[in-house]
Amino acid sequence: MFDILSEKLGKVFHRLGQKGRLGEKDIDEALREVRLALLEADVNFKVVKDFIDNVRGRSLGAQVLESLTPGQQVIKIVNEELITILGGKQSRLLATSHPPAVAMLVGLQGSGKTTTAAKLALHLRKSGQRSLMVAADTRRPAAIEQLVILGKQLDIPVYSEDAKVAPAAICANAMKRAREMAATWAVVDTAGRLHIDQPMMQELAKLKDKLRPLEVLLVVDAMTGQDAVRAAQEFNDSVGLTGLILTKMDGDARGGAALSIQAVTGVPIKFIGVGEKADALEPFYPDRLASRILGMGDMVTLIEKAERTFDQKRVQELERKLETASFDLEDFLEQINQLKKMGPVSQLLEMIPGLPSVGRLPAGLEEKQLKRVEAIILSMTPEERRAPGIIDGRRRRRIAQGSGTTPQDVNQLLNQFRQMQKLTRQMQRGKGRHLLEMLR
Repeated sequence: MFDILSEKLGKVFHRLGQKGRLGEKDIDEALREVRLALLEADVNFKVVKDFIDNVRGRSLGAQVLESLTPGQQVIKIVNEELITILGGKQSRLLATSHPPAVAMLVGLQGSGKTTTAAKLALHLRKSGQRSLMVAADTRRPAAIEQLVILGKQLDIPVYSEDAKVAPAAICANAMKRAREMAATWAVVDTAGRLHIDQPMMQELAKLKDKLRPLEVLLVVDAMTGQDAVRAAQEFNDSVGLTGLILTKMDGDARGGAALSIQAVTGVPIKFIGVGEKADALEPFYPDRLASRILGMGDMVTLIEKAERTFDQKRVQELERKLETASFDLEDFLEQINQLKKMGPVSQLLEMIPGLPSVGRLPAGLEEKQLKRVEAIILSMTPEERRAPGIIDGRRRRRIAQGSGTTPQDVNQLLNQFRQMQKLTRQMQRGKGRHLLEMLR
């Protein structure tokens, strides 16, 4: 996400930071490069113009030019202006005092509306709210069946009828069912089109009038760039939106839609889809995304992911093992599996301050390397995992053959593990204690 933009902005700000003092010419040169980087990232032209004008006006003030660290002051201003165009603050789902509330999902075909309905229902359940998913997309073949299957997989109830029944009738019956089961939300998956047309908008407007939804959420594919922005404008003008859900953010290296859509339409982004898994839907935080774009990481989101994934009792047990230097390869394998549950390693690394600006990821932290390490450990016997010191040349060859690697790969892993054991001994002496605190 935003790889190209982050890399270019990082280079610009690195050069600014190396200068002791800044003049108007320095700032104009830097902002010229920032403007080009934003346009190449497919950010709306007017949004770019307003952004650059605001940053320039603030950067030429005496507080920046006379500062001891003018480069850092400019970066601070850019960060604040990025947060502004992304919406300023987090926009949550509206609270309802008379459940069940309706969240009506609209959008074009291919934007991920049906899978997003399931992801949203799962997100609501995690926050203690009960949802009924409503299969009201009677146009796309197998849309109803897809939602029913997703409901069974996630153990979330789905209301569906024959595709020949009118969507309005399906929704009316679904609301009765939602009240019977005391649901907090009814998440309605509506029909999309391959393109925006008047009959589509009229159909959605009529359905909205009957449903009176608390939320009308446009599900839009972030990878379509400015087409996503135009679609959001048209849906908002015709139907009236309360929020946006940007899908496929994990596949958009440029990010122009995310940086333009709220500023152009005035409709807040409420969620972003960052993967295919059911739990890959995140609340949208403008400040956190701005930090990631500028290579400052996002430790808050990373810690939240860890807290949701790691079992706290197991964390305490690992802490005890670290303190007594008894952490073994079975524990290491468990940590790899927990890490995989948190999402792709590349996404996790984006959240660590400093790493996004490095460019190429360290080889030892790539997805491919993690899979190799996992294969090597799985090829060991339980005894070898608990006591790696017994692994001799013959055992190395057997492990390498079983994991599809080389004895050199096995050696490298064992050497890395020995270094980790040295770290645990340092922790035992009271050093590195803060690493354990981060897991809490």
